[in-house]
Amino acid sequence: MAGYEFTSVRSPRVKGARRLAKRAFRQREKRFLAEGPQAVREALAAPGVVHQVFATAEATQRHAGLVETATSSGVPVHRVAPDVMSELAQTVTPQGMLAVCDFVDVPLAGITRARLVAVLSHVRDPGNAGTVLRTADAAGADAVVFTDASVDPYNGKCVRASAGSLFHLPVVVGVPITDALDHLRAAGAGVLAADGTGERDLDSAADAGVLDQPVAWVFGNEAWGLPGEVLAATDGAVRVPIYGAAESLNLATAAAVCLYTTARQQRAASVSGAARG
Repeated sequence: MAGYEFTSVRSPRVKGARRLAKRAFRQREKRFLAEGPQAVREALAAPGVVHQVFATAEATQRHAGLVETATSSGVPVHRVAPDVMSELAQTVTPQGMLAVCDFVDVPLAGITRARLVAVLSHVRDPGNAGTVLRTADAAGADAVVFTDASVDPYNGKCVRASAGSLFHLPVVVGVPITDALDHLRAAGAGVLAADGTGERDLDSAADAGVLDQPVAWVFGNEAWGLPGEVLAATDGAVRVPIYGAAESLNLATAAAVCLYTTARQQRAASVSGAARG
């Protein structure tokens, strides 16, 4: 074990990082774990977010550039034994590197641009939630809102599924759905629910120009969709058309279709408006 800074999970520093796997400790300390070199890279690119990095000897050699970025930024990098990393990591096959990061969410009032926003209401699966966050980032969304009935975005599986996007765009956490919708409407967005029961489908909404304007999409639970009171609080439900024999799409796929269709329509409208001007 020579050359390792930490060889035991009983080390106070290791124990402090390890307990961030539990939501209660994350909430108390306002910190979370970003696991894997990609997540660490994106976290280090966000100034002042990373508190410390843990890495195995193999990972420090393989990702020497990340180690250099961290140390040059004043972030300590602790070399840990492989069995210690196995205890710290939340994956079956750890990639040998993780970072302890400060929370990055912003207050709802900080969302002043709402051209395209994803709102997660009653989304409980962290993998789906992280994938929606990643998709919203890729589609150029202005923000993602996790309501108080949805999963914790700092859950390890959600952080991994976001593939670094958690550090790229404003994320709001733990607000009531009514507060979120009121604020987004005040910011100029229409509010649409993505729901299989919608009378209007996505194609007709796009053809009618509904998606040319700022839109906040509300996505619901993976199994049972959106509660009636949430649907009633939106400007209407829109379904993704199913052209084949599949009964439905899963949440993350439906969200990708809605967000990208809206992004395309908005860009086309912007180009058209510029040409007319």
